[in-house]
Amino acid sequence: MTVSVVLFTSDLRLHDHPPLRAALDAAEETVPLFVLDPGVEAAGFAAPNRRAFLADCLQDLDAALRDRGGRLVVRTGDPADVVREVMAATDAREVHVAAGVSGYAARREQRLRETVEAAGGLLRVHDAVVTALPPGAVTPQGSDHFAVFTPYHRRWAEQRLRGPLAAPRKVRVPRDAGSDPVPTRAAVTGVSPGLTEGGERAGRARASRWLRGHLAGYEGGHDDLPGDLTSRLSPHLHFGTLSATELVHRARKAGGPGAEAFVRQLCWRDFHHQVLAARPGAATGDYRTKHDHWRTGAGADRDVAAWKAGRTGYPAVDAAMRQLAHEGWMHNRGRLLAASFLTKTLYIDWRTGARHFLDLLVDGDLANNQLNWQWAAGTGTDTRPGRVLNPVRQGRRHDPDGVYVRRWVPELAGLTGAAVHEPWKLAASERARYDYPEPIVELADGLDRFRAARGKD
Repeated sequence: MTVSVVLFTSDLRLHDHPPLRAALDAAEETVPLFVLDPGVEAAGFAAPNRRAFLADCLQDLDAALRDRGGRLVVRTGDPADVVREVMAATDAREVHVAAGVSGYAARREQRLRETVEAAGGLLRVHDAVVTALPPGAVTPQGSDHFAVFTPYHRRWAEQRLRGPLAAPRKVRVPRDAGSDPVPTRAAVTGVSPGLTEGGERAGRARASRWLRGHLAGYEGGHDDLPGDLTSRLSPHLHFGTLSATELVHRARKAGGPGAEAFVRQLCWRDFHHQVLAARPGAATGDYRTKHDHWRTGAGADRDVAAWKAGRTGYPAVDAAMRQLAHEGWMHNRGRLLAASFLTKTLYIDWRTGARHFLDLLVDGDLANNQLNWQWAAGTGTDTRPGRVLNPVRQGRRHDPDGVYVRRWVPELAGLTGAAVHEPWKLAASERARYDYPEPIVELADGLDRFRAARGKD
């Protein structure tokens, strides 16, 4: 029997999976392998919410493979070492894996290549598995990546994407491929109580419901905080239980302004991946430095603590932060608002906020999280790096009746309408009835401080 290995990483699905299809075509038997890498935990990326969602994904992937006569092989250790052991045990000669974009993914690929070739095998790396368009597929003249979204989107939209692949009907796994137990969500502690279910089946069901019922209204409603017309598919895209390529095809087939707006968001995801692929240092350092001297010390620490707890005194910000703590997810408009408030109104280092988001977000993708934080901080790809979002105006615009705020800040449930966005304006006798803090900073003072720090005063 000829044997191949497919190493699953951020692509935990059977539908539209080029590495799996290639591995199945290359051999009579295939080892579907997932490696629990201690290096991920050592680097601080094994957050409870993502570990729980990952366990769901692995359980679902194993079940889907068993439905097709196979099973998932789970091991713990360095991916290259584990692959070498599996190759030796099964006499496999080909290893298939999806391309990644982070510095860690590049190092992992290099280690895999060296190990597989030393064992007499061949490593095949597949593009357009994690993203719809591979990083580097389109580049501007004179550069290795696009630094501005609009021209990237224009070129991206002109490209012909590969067609989605059907899930395999049968997967034969060699008996010699031993496996550790598949992780379970129940074994993970510290999980947000409202964390959504993971796995390809859950992801495909959610995608079908949303595309059928909400895609048409997406263009006008994706910033609506209480309406929550966002797809909530980002966790499934992060873990690869859904294919970005397939989603683009399905949305374009539906057509209309909502579909165009949704595809544009998928393009934003690809945009950030191509930036990080070209500039892996942007995960920890400024993409475009402003030479900031971010606030530190006791006062800054108190402000960060209030921000994390959802006790800044600005209801729209606090509602977003409490949604994050409860669900391990946050509305896209809430993310922009919370990030702008921390980096520009409080003038706190964007890395502090990015780290907190990665500690909680189930969709905590390195490329999108870090580069969106840099966009908000004005150190990234935003063409207007000095813009500052006003949390009161943003609240009134995107939550005009205060429904979102009252859902997540129940202390203010007694306030009606837009008044919920400025509780400090209540008469003293009424204000005393609400167990809610005063603003930790005056917006005008925060704006002046930021402008002075950036040399804009």
